[in-house]
Amino acid sequence: MYNGQQPIFILKEGTERTSGKSAQSNNIAAAKAVADSVRSTLGPKGMDKMLVDGMGDVVITNDGATILKEMDIEHPAAKMIIEIAKTQEQHCFDGTTSAVVIAGELLKRSEDLVDQNVHPTVICEGFRLASDKASELIDTHSIGVDKEMLEEVAKTALTGKSAGAVKEFLADISVRAVLAVAQDLDGETVVDIDDIKVQKKQGGSIKDSTLVDGIILDKERVHSGMPRSVTNAKIALINSAIEVKKTEVDAKIQITDPNMLSQFLDEEEQYLKSLVEKIQSAGADVVICQKGIDDMAQHYMAKSGFFAIRRCKKSDMEALSKATGGRIVTNIDDLSSEDLGNASKVEEKKIGESDMVFVTGCPDAKSVSVLLRGGTEHVVDEIRRAFDDSVGVVAVAHEDGEVLTGGGSVLAAISRDLRSYAEGIGGREQMAIEAFSGALEVIPRTLAENAGLDPVNTIIDLRKAHSEGNSHFGVNVYEGGVVDMSESRVYEPSRVVEQAIQSASETATMILRIDDVISSRASPAMPEGGEFDGMGM
Repeated sequence: MYNGQQPIFILKEGTERTSGKSAQSNNIAAAKAVADSVRSTLGPKGMDKMLVDGMGDVVITNDGATILKEMDIEHPAAKMIIEIAKTQEQHCFDGTTSAVVIAGELLKRSEDLVDQNVHPTVICEGFRLASDKASELIDTHSIGVDKEMLEEVAKTALTGKSAGAVKEFLADISVRAVLAVAQDLDGETVVDIDDIKVQKKQGGSIKDSTLVDGIILDKERVHSGMPRSVTNAKIALINSAIEVKKTEVDAKIQITDPNMLSQFLDEEEQYLKSLVEKIQSAGADVVICQKGIDDMAQHYMAKSGFFAIRRCKKSDMEALSKATGGRIVTNIDDLSSEDLGNASKVEEKKIGESDMVFVTGCPDAKSVSVLLRGGTEHVVDEIRRAFDDSVGVVAVAHEDGEVLTGGGSVLAAISRDLRSYAEGIGGREQMAIEAFSGALEVIPRTLAENAGLDPVNTIIDLRKAHSEGNSHFGVNVYEGGVVDMSESRVYEPSRVVEQAIQSASETATMILRIDDVISSRASPAMPEGGEFDGMGM
């Protein structure tokens, strides 16, 4: 076989190599398996997944991004599918399941084309043309946004989650929170989600959740002698320890006389007293400190009627600065009345088992807080995930100023338009564009399947409605058949759909182009303690 020559080994021992058709079908099978694992969670009638990690921690959710994040996946092609969900979550906050399901369906259909001897690069080219055309078509279906529409977008995002029972309540909070932090920069609306602080507390019901025009801190007063609440508060935000400063270099103080000791302690006491007096002379009655506050300083603060908090997080300090209009001061000597923030009330309340501080009634709050409640830890966690999705989609819709009708209506419309577009392209790319158009119908089909409806009849009804010019018709998961989604008030941001189609087609083309997988085995780990272990040193 080798003509008397020795065989040449290029790859290291233990390296596995799969190439050609088998590599492709392996990758596609892995990607399809991931898509199938989240498929049943899609839509209002989608089911939840219970994920248990190695430590025994339980997560119950139907959020695609969370499910894929928690799954411990080994296969490299499957990991690429998970990247879709991550990107979708980062940019749009919703539509993760849809993006993954579309990617899985694109790969499934491309496998059929490969079996018909259509070259992968031709399929990739067809997918690229179809994806670009789809982005253009989305713009033709978009609808302008008002406050009422934003609420409908939030409700759509919450439908199908365990928080769906209180979606009106949570949608209202989401919209109010987004509108409170939205800013107009150079004629563009910008919403920074980080300005909405979310605190979750176990106990009570979901209905006990509240939006605060200010900040909620998971902290308590440093001294029981301090007042529990302060009205018309002047807030000093201090990023410096209210303590006796330690010397930078090692220093030794030699005390030979007891009077010297008491003098030394009096000096320290006097110094702390002067710090408190400086804060008082600036006109502050609430002190929020990022670092520590000495016991003696606490005593003087309590005597002076201060309300003080210590060891506040940096992110909370920045949020307080935005909410109250105060300036974070690093040197107490520089503190003046101009640096103080304002709030109509600062109070400590008992929420569940622990005390929390509410800074409310900030006149021009550019940062707000939401307190989420729920019966058990798992419920609160799922409410948090649902709320994050809802706030995210409202922010995206408000920034872009456009939404689309949901229920698979837009994807069905784009699918129909792509079929007509394919006919004008010709060549083998036409087959790929037709496959792409068929793949988009996987969303309305899955919505019907998860609702226990006949998917074939549903798709036929949907196509018929769209051929009659009803491009807003989508799947009615509650009663079966198809219905006008703008009348049912089902809306989603156009960015969600556009991003889902783009990332799904990009990832599908990337996986399709792989015809060789070379995986090397990890080198064995060195034994503990290295080679000198056990030498009795």
